[in-house]
Amino acid sequence: MSLSLKISHLSNTVELPRDQCRAFRTFEESTSICFRWSSELYSSPKLTTRCSGISGGRSVPEWTYTGSKDETFSDLELDCDGGDYDGGSNGGNGDGGGDDDDGEEEEEKEFGPLLKLEEVMKETERRRIILPDDMLEAAKSVGIRKLFLLRYLHLQGSVWPLGFLMRTCSVLRNRMLADPSFLFKVGTEIAIDSCCATFAEVKKRGEEFWSEFELYAADLLVGLVVDVALVGLLAPHARIGKTSVASSTGLFKGLRRSCAALPSSVFEAERPGCKFSVNQRIATFFYKGLLYGSVGFGCGLIGQGIANLIMTAKRGIKKSEEDIPVPPLFKSAALWGVFLGLSSNARYQIINGLERVVEGSTAVKRIPVVAMAFTVGVRFANNVYGGMQFVDWAKLSGVQ
Repeated sequence: MSLSLKISHLSNTVELPRDQCRAFRTFEESTSICFRWSSELYSSPKLTTRCSGISGGRSVPEWTYTGSKDETFSDLELDCDGGDYDGGSNGGNGDGGGDDDDGEEEEEKEFGPLLKLEEVMKETERRRIILPDDMLEAAKSVGIRKLFLLRYLHLQGSVWPLGFLMRTCSVLRNRMLADPSFLFKVGTEIAIDSCCATFAEVKKRGEEFWSEFELYAADLLVGLVVDVALVGLLAPHARIGKTSVASSTGLFKGLRRSCAALPSSVFEAERPGCKFSVNQRIATFFYKGLLYGSVGFGCGLIGQGIANLIMTAKRGIKKSEEDIPVPPLFKSAALWGVFLGLSSNARYQIINGLERVVEGSTAVKRIPVVAMAFTVGVRFANNVYGGMQFVDWAKLSGVQ
């Protein structure tokens, strides 16, 4: 059974002949629709028509096949002749309808059906949960995927502080909705980096470790911030509703829109409605490198500044011939910025790509712990290699 809907021309009148195989109806405000169906469908006694209201005070016929399965107006195939008519969120003409349908099916298979406001409110009221404002707005405008909604409802009830952060921090929430293992990856990065840094500091400082513990603590705190940034900036995130960047104004609105359209990482997987070109992936490497470099320079400035203040204060009280020179502040911060922007950016982009391949493998679907073991192994190897590389860069630059 096939039925097509075709946008026609401007008119003021309404006509709906019943004795022909073509029904033509026009609306007020210069809009008209043409329905065409096969003779088999027209002769079927199970075809009825009724009107349903739409915006602007107009009404359109809603065709319903009253057999075992109803096929409503939303199931009709749109065939636009032209003009600015937009039959969906993506707009366009009828030529791309098949691709859009395929993409919609793929997205529904991965993330579940798109729930509208009534369905979302029914589920949240049943669980006595209030959605964040941005998710509620998304439900009103375009809807929320069922998988994202169920994940949020589950995670917001977690123990403190995770439950609190899921309700208040959209940055963490969107990353957890897209990748439930995000916190595991962050925790793995922090644990490995902290253990490696502690081992290196104890070996380097020896008996002076406890007397210089504040230096070690400052390095550890700065390293914690860097670890969160290294994982978080490249993590995939759920794109819920319409982004505010699309309607932004200002001097850099074009640049902001371009950056918002980039993937989270060079190797982020494509999904229906979320496609990335080769140029966008290349641009992502440089854009993330700039962000990494900014984080490295800022953290290097703060961390090395704290260390220099402590070293200067101690030497003002007690001097020793074995004291090493105080490292240059801005030169050290610049080294951190360059190192994170180039070396760390490249290494973590590769790690994200490898984790994506492993997480999509059949072995992980059978044994999920394989992905966790791979994450621990690859990030441990990366930390060891990155630490040795930084020492070499520091010696070449004259910072150490």
